[in-house]
Amino acid sequence: MVTPDTVNEEDIDKLIIPDDLPNELVFKAYIEATVYDREGHIIQYHKQPMRSLTQYFLALMSIPIIGTYQNASTNNAPSILVNVLGLPSQQSTYIAANPSYNGANIVWDWTIQVGSGTQAFSPTLNSLAAPIANGSGAGQLTYDSVIISSSGTSISTTITVINYTSDAINVTEIGLVGTIYVQYQNSSNAYATVTKTFLLSYDTFSTAISIPAGSPAAFKITISFAG
Repeated sequence: MVTPDTVNEEDIDKLIIPDDLPNELVFKAYIEATVYDREGHIIQYHKQPMRSLTQYFLALMSIPIIGTYQNASTNNAPSILVNVLGLPSQQSTYIAANPSYNGANIVWDWTIQVGSGTQAFSPTLNSLAAPIANGSGAGQLTYDSVIISSSGTSISTTITVINYTSDAINVTEIGLVGTIYVQYQNSSNAYATVTKTFLLSYDTFSTAISIPAGSPAAFKITISFAG
């Protein structure tokens, strides 16, 4: 005996949850580029969505969510930190008064890097196609210190670069770069650190950003939440 379906296609359609829900938390990210002439006047402004977060961004964000060890009885780093970020499964700190003390400190920071190439996005990308080096030589840009600002719903990273060369430089790609530091005292009771650098996002500009000789430009990446 064949029993007829009790749910038809119309009923199934009613059960499908739409992609956009009322009052759903909205995650947005965008990149901005502002180019100035030597007198400080804006000569180019560009803004577009940032779409390409890498697996390294996800792994970094997992630290405040799941912590840096598995549980009270398993003093090993979660697999995402070991397999994706390549951090040590265990890292011991030597303290003369208590050599068995087991622990370390982990901190991180980030900045922006721009480049002159293009490549297809992949979640495993860990470098721009053609990073523009920090300097004043041919094809280089001088990077200023990164500025990070935040509000209750957004965080922005901004960096200013200056073209001290005699030719215009075109910027076609941009990435958020993060550096992780695992800090500890080694067996000689000396400060030591494990340093890892990752590409947290990668995007190409829909329009090349041209920085004339002797001119500065500001690049900004903003991640915001609303809901």
